[in-house]
Amino acid sequence: MKRSAWRYLWKSEDIRNKLLITLLLLILYRMAANIPVPGVNREVLSNLTSFTGAGGQLIGLLDLLSGGTVSTFSILAMGVYPYITAQIILQLLVPIIPALEAKLKDNPREGQKWMERWTVILTVPMATLSAVGQINIFNSFASSMGLPPLMQLDFASGTLLTAVATIFTMIAGTMFGIWLGQLISEYGIPNQGLSLIIFAGIVAKVPSHLGSILVDQNGWWLLLIILAILALTIFAIVYVQQGRRNVPVLFPGRRVGNRMSMPVRSSLPLMVNMAGMIPLIFAQSILTFPAVVASFFVNSSTEWVSSLASSIYRTFGAGNIWYSILYFVMVVLFTFFYTDVLFTQQNYGENLKKQGAQIPGVVRGAPTQKYLTKVQRRITLPGALFLGVVAVLPYILAFVMPGMSTSGLLLVSSAGLLIVVGVVRDTFTIIEAELCQNILFC
Repeated sequence: MKRSAWRYLWKSEDIRNKLLITLLLLILYRMAANIPVPGVNREVLSNLTSFTGAGGQLIGLLDLLSGGTVSTFSILAMGVYPYITAQIILQLLVPIIPALEAKLKDNPREGQKWMERWTVILTVPMATLSAVGQINIFNSFASSMGLPPLMQLDFASGTLLTAVATIFTMIAGTMFGIWLGQLISEYGIPNQGLSLIIFAGIVAKVPSHLGSILVDQNGWWLLLIILAILALTIFAIVYVQQGRRNVPVLFPGRRVGNRMSMPVRSSLPLMVNMAGMIPLIFAQSILTFPAVVASFFVNSSTEWVSSLASSIYRTFGAGNIWYSILYFVMVVLFTFFYTDVLFTQQNYGENLKKQGAQIPGVVRGAPTQKYLTKVQRRITLPGALFLGVVAVLPYILAFVMPGMSTSGLLLVSSAGLLIVVGVVRDTFTIIEAELCQNILFC
């Protein structure tokens, strides 16, 4: 599309309405992000969010992923991540359970509706577990600092009603965020609802992080270093995300009247990083799960149970070398695993066979799928290693530059950068396609 076509962006009524609806819904989401959860001790929360140790880094990471709602412990403190986690789990179950795979293949439209319905249903228990675990993590941090609990979750005491109301409020906040995301996808920018919800939260935290850096004595120099690292990392992310391996494909000629056209040479682009940011989200969910479980037993009356829980809690609580190594390894493994799942579902070998197309020197059908899988795995290796390095980049910087503040580390956080870069790129691509369709400038 010609660059000059962007000046007609606001003249297209359809696109203008979609942009306005998206903006209004995002404003509504950010307004809801300031509604506090009932029963939270605000003084304890203030002390926890200002803590600079390993626990503070974990809280900062949770705050970033939730769009800045953890630091205020609002009703949207869990963000929309329980829904994304439920979505990933169902996608991973498809190749494992033959009945699910057959359901999606026989009737893709009904299968997709079934997946969406069960994703929402699975979100509720995931959100419940996340809410209880998140509160317990905060309570454990408070206990280690000699502070009172952030909020009482003692179901055996007289605070049962307060505990249930707190958890229900957090679950309702997550479902509200998901609903707003679905409204954006339906009436605003298509298929970008949840991504824009997370994007808006991350961007909203940038000014406060920059302000925290500038308060430092060497704030300007530190800011210049961080901006240089950001620019290089964003360039690398865009470069890798755009990376393709074009596999030559030969399509058969078509009959036009009494004449047969020549075969058409084309190519099948295979992405270097097909999994996107999903391995990061899933690896973080898996790694924080042991810390969530251990938080229930940190204050156990049995000494060895309390000691073991504290050890697990420290190992999986972020901010240490073992967490960084595990995070890197799991991101690489999940990148390979999730790419294999997606690639198997697309079934290029069978689809090319139906079109009569063939990769030169490779037999159609199953051998083609096997060949393409081998090529995809080979090009996934550098993409997976790159994703792993970007994932642990904040921990590498913390080791190389021990004086860097938590705000600076969060600015170069892997999940935040990938989400921001991916959402901006995808949003511009969608708007460009809408302009082509509505104004015919392409």
